Amino acid sequence: MEVVPTKTHIALLASPGMGHLIPVLELGRRFAVHHRFLVTIFVVTTDASAAQSQLPHYSSYQDLLDIVFLPPVDISHLVTDSMSIVSQLVLIMRHAMPILCAEVARLKPSPSALVVDLFGTEAFEIADDFGMLKYMFNTSNAWFLALSLYYPHQDETNRRDHAYLHKPLYIPGCATLEYEDTVDMYLLPDDRVLHDDYVKIGLDMAKADGILVNSWEYLEPKTLKALRDPNLLGRFSSVPVYPVGPLIRPVKQVENSISRSTALDCLDLQPTGSVLYVSFGSGGTLSADQLTELAWGLELSQQRFVWVVRPPIESSSFGSYFRQDKRTEDGTPDYLPDGFVSRTREVGLVVEMWAPQTEVLAHESVGAFLSHCGWNSTLESVINGVPMICWPLYAEQGMNTAMLSDHLGVATRSREVGPDGVVSREVIEKTIRRVMEQDEEHGKLVKAKVLDLEHSAKVALAKGGSSHGSLELVAKKCQTGLTSLRERARGA
Repeated sequence: MEVVPTKTHIALLASPGMGHLIPVLELGRRFAVHHRFLVTIFVVTTDASAAQSQLPHYSSYQDLLDIVFLPPVDISHLVTDSMSIVSQLVLIMRHAMPILCAEVARLKPSPSALVVDLFGTEAFEIADDFGMLKYMFNTSNAWFLALSLYYPHQDETNRRDHAYLHKPLYIPGCATLEYEDTVDMYLLPDDRVLHDDYVKIGLDMAKADGILVNSWEYLEPKTLKALRDPNLLGRFSSVPVYPVGPLIRPVKQVENSISRSTALDCLDLQPTGSVLYVSFGSGGTLSADQLTELAWGLELSQQRFVWVVRPPIESSSFGSYFRQDKRTEDGTPDYLPDGFVSRTREVGLVVEMWAPQTEVLAHESVGAFLSHCGWNSTLESVINGVPMICWPLYAEQGMNTAMLSDHLGVATRSREVGPDGVVSREVIEKTIRRVMEQDEEHGKLVKAKVLDLEHSAKVALAKGGSSHGSLELVAKKCQTGLTSLRERARGA
């Protein structure tokens, strides 16, 4: 007779990119540590994926989770020059489904639940075939989740007015979305493939047994209420929503790393709250002209800084992989102003490509974060009580910026963009000084608000907190799913 396992086993699926992998890993860790689950994480990769190469930075997960990298999927024959990044991700995930199905079939014991991210909802069919509960993990905020669920059902006049006339977009029960903060399906309103992809994702999400979101009740009460209200967004989806955030990488000691010996050791020598950390994430890039203006803005501000810099990509704001560039005699990369490193040596540090961001933001010397406002970076900043200067580049980063600066008041952004789309050095200098100089009333107010959010996040995650309770509810449902599997096994 087959021995029925006693532990609950769940599977999680991460689509390509560190922005998806990091929160999925952390969610898996929570299930493993707090609920003693067996956890398998499937990671979809591409030929250009950095996920596997960066995994050693998160090696602490490997002792707790079974991490399976699925073979790279080649969709080059299907991709056109005009195809959006979102549609490419959808194609990659679609072609990974047969591989995932075969891998799930081999898992012992059989998982009771499958958790997927935004681009993995087509895997719900696999979950149904294997009798698994199916959950969607929205790795961004609840406002973006609300837009995604509403998108297939939105008022057509409002959609067209937003996309073509740049009027605010109405989302039932939520803050309206201004066009300057909008997302790709409205920036590319004539892209029918992109439109159809988002419609399918929104409809698929509504078929889940539950939706987990990397946010918490105190952060987005109005939006979460709208998602649960049958007269508002609940008209389009009755799926339970579970805020389980903020889920971020845990701070750990970085050893044998050049970035450790430069960024963190440099911070050890600086006064508390005196350093501006500048980074545009694992994939964010600026044009050559904008890099030049940012460098001059940093230098003119006369503020201490640590800048994680990447070579410019003229045609893309989400380039992820770069060549090694030449540098001038003082070590300045050739895409920055001549002599920049020498002139700023007393106050600044340039780190190329990567720094241990979680550890940097947790350092007491960091006083603010100039960021692209990806949701992972946003949460890492908030959980460490670090005010932000917002510089959104792509995806839902404009929405994140609006939430942080306009709705919550924990960030600063400048709308002073030149006719060529470049923010000038003078504007950058002024914005940095406004945040970093503590005698400024604005800086004090923003700092107080972000400290309040930091406290609320820690309360939400603690035992008895709202996010802790949400994850407990999901865990109990997964255990119930395990009971159903046992009953089927006995019947067989």
